[in-house]
Amino acid sequence: MDNRKVALITGGATGIGRAVALSLAAQGVDIVINYSRSAKEAQETAAAIEKTGVGCLVEQADVADDTQVKRLVASAVRRFGRLDYLVNSAGTTHFVAAADLDGMAGEYWDDIMGVNVKGLFFACRAAAPHLKKTGGAIVNITSVAGITGKGSSIAYAASKAAAISVTKSLAQVLAPEVRVNSVAPGIVLTRWCAGREDHVKRLGGATPLGRCCGPEDVAQVVVPLLLSANMITGQTVIVDGGAIL
Repeated sequence: MDNRKVALITGGATGIGRAVALSLAAQGVDIVINYSRSAKEAQETAAAIEKTGVGCLVEQADVADDTQVKRLVASAVRRFGRLDYLVNSAGTTHFVAAADLDGMAGEYWDDIMGVNVKGLFFACRAAAPHLKKTGGAIVNITSVAGITGKGSSIAYAASKAAAISVTKSLAQVLAPEVRVNSVAPGIVLTRWCAGREDHVKRLGGATPLGRCCGPEDVAQVVVPLLLSANMITGQTVIVDGGAIL
């Protein structure tokens, strides 16, 4: 055990979570990778992290289950002795066209809200006492869908609007010890987009910067919000190449 700072990243095996984990590891931060189903990818990400010389713990947990989240945080603190940063990158969706109101099934709502809102809150709540001890920071990965109402489904957009609201509430509740912000990407080229070229083109095909975001573009904003933006809390930073304009 050493004095390095420690970051827990939910959904850290792939996509944005993986990019953030690697970026933080490059800054000398020990990493806890959480995954729900991507065991192989989690181990691959851990191997890449360990090559940077920092420690890495891999833990499976469904963030929609409060008991599993408490176990996750306890394992992180038991392994490293502290917790400085939390990144809520775990997310889920069901692709349902907004106009297909009947297609937006009740179980889809439950799945999406369970991970994207309740899971985010559960992780923040479990981590809060430890983050207060270290003067830590939280970044929640939200989405421009929570601002525009456009996205993979109405339920997904609603969940991200709720996540932005939870961010604002927690920024007030956990201050002054813990800063809480969100980063709201536009369409990000991850495995979610595989085979969904129409979806990518509709939501990100005409950005002023001429391209969609990659996971590393989002990580470039998340990491400074955690490490150095000491007077920023309760904010949502949009990372979408200007598409929202």
